[in-house]
Amino acid sequence: MPVDPLLRSLNIDLPTPPTALVRLAGLLGAPRADVQQIGELIESEMALASAVLKAVNSSLYGLTGRVQTVRQAITYLGTREIAAVTYAMGLRAVFPVAHELEPLWKRAALRGMLMGRMGEALNIDPWTAHSAGLFEECGKAVLFRFSPPRYLPLLLDTQDDAELVYLEHREFGVSHDALGAALCESWGLAPAAVQCVRHHVDVTTNWRLPRVPRPAVCALSALAKVLMTDPARLDEAGCAIAAQAGLDQTLVLRGARRVQQQLLEIHQRMAY
Repeated sequence: MPVDPLLRSLNIDLPTPPTALVRLAGLLGAPRADVQQIGELIESEMALASAVLKAVNSSLYGLTGRVQTVRQAITYLGTREIAAVTYAMGLRAVFPVAHELEPLWKRAALRGMLMGRMGEALNIDPWTAHSAGLFEECGKAVLFRFSPPRYLPLLLDTQDDAELVYLEHREFGVSHDALGAALCESWGLAPAAVQCVRHHVDVTTNWRLPRVPRPAVCALSALAKVLMTDPARLDEAGCAIAAQAGLDQTLVLRGARRVQQQLLEIHQRMAY
């Protein structure tokens, strides 16, 4: 799908995906992903492989022993999670290194993992869910790269994404949700992931799902936001969005609670 003409008129360039990610997408799109080829591909990019191993060995994944090779990481975590970590590292690599963006990348890694695992529990394409979570806030990085002096005050002084979208429109004529969706399209992500990124502000703020062909991925975005920011409202959120997504409420809450327990264990590990 072509990039929105508005973005071209604003002269905001969307970064292209690293070559390794293009090849990785091709392998993941095959009927049966070749684990050995995926491992070899990631390991062939030294900087990317190093970043992936650093991420996998962090407390976020809680592995008991230190992982020293990508193929070893795939054995422990599976192809999808390692592919998602690789995408997360590749996404970071196309933007400037800036400590102001660190909270964004940390949220992206956690949100992607939560959405992927909930997707797995609810039989919603876990790769699409994971990638949607990773890319949800990437439009903020696009605006930061475009003009750090103009965007940084908005990013630092606004906690509410709904307010941030308003301020972005006022300052740039476009908001991070639209930019993020355009980046997802240009990187070849699944349409359901693109729609999730495009509508995530309304979804996570109001628990209102858009009328799109596969709204279940958007539902996972709302649940992930609640798990990350206000877990006491998980039951309320699950009840509010399950029917909108055409999902069984009991199964939604069961799957979300299972992932909530995993998140609690992650937080406990990070506390030590």
